[in-house]
Amino acid sequence: MSEVTTAEFSDNGKYLRKIRSFVLREGRLTKGQEQALETQWPTMGLDYTPTSLDLAAAFGREADVVLEIGFGMGASLVQMAKAAPELNYIGIEVHKPGVGACLGDAAKEGVTNLRVFHHDAVEVLENSIADGSLSRVQLFFPDPWHKARHHKRRIVQPEFVQLLRRKLKIGGVFHMATDWENYAEHMLEVMSAAEGYANQSNSNDYVERPDHRPLTKFEARGHRLGHGVWDLMFERTV
Repeated sequence: MSEVTTAEFSDNGKYLRKIRSFVLREGRLTKGQEQALETQWPTMGLDYTPTSLDLAAAFGREADVVLEIGFGMGASLVQMAKAAPELNYIGIEVHKPGVGACLGDAAKEGVTNLRVFHHDAVEVLENSIADGSLSRVQLFFPDPWHKARHHKRRIVQPEFVQLLRRKLKIGGVFHMATDWENYAEHMLEVMSAAEGYANQSNSNDYVERPDHRPLTKFEARGHRLGHGVWDLMFERTV
């Protein structure tokens, strides 16, 4: 299994090296997850290859493509795909039980417009996704690496967002959400300085949660406890 990597920069912006941006916690598969992987992977699974994926062939049709990085157990991704059958969805997740759970839920809900990679997101984006092919990229509640010395491990970094810009169509959107205010501020700082993006927020900071992003149980509980959640949506302009 490859590791997700992002660039590490010094305080003055000098490129240092590529580093891990997640900790792989493989976990044990339940019987249901194992069965879902076995039965659903042939139709919904995408095997990583270092060549561009033929999206029309993968889905059996032409449609706008939404790609989500790190979908966890996949419940909200399945919900989104079911609610928008006119779109094609791709999920990328390194946690095998999450992939199994997502495939199982998708099969149970009769979702046919979802495909899944079990691989490193950066490698998939760099090698398997053609430039200018995505309508939206979603990054919801990524690991905040909340200790200051670990901030360099956060996936939202200048090099990474330029990789995403290449993959988005002109007018395509990078949609982020986090429940860590410090990470939201970091995302806003990186994206505001990023070439080729425009903030969709009228106040030039955060947006209200759009209808297409489901409210998770965890998030709803957080709201009841007074915890904040910040959504950011930046459009590729050039």
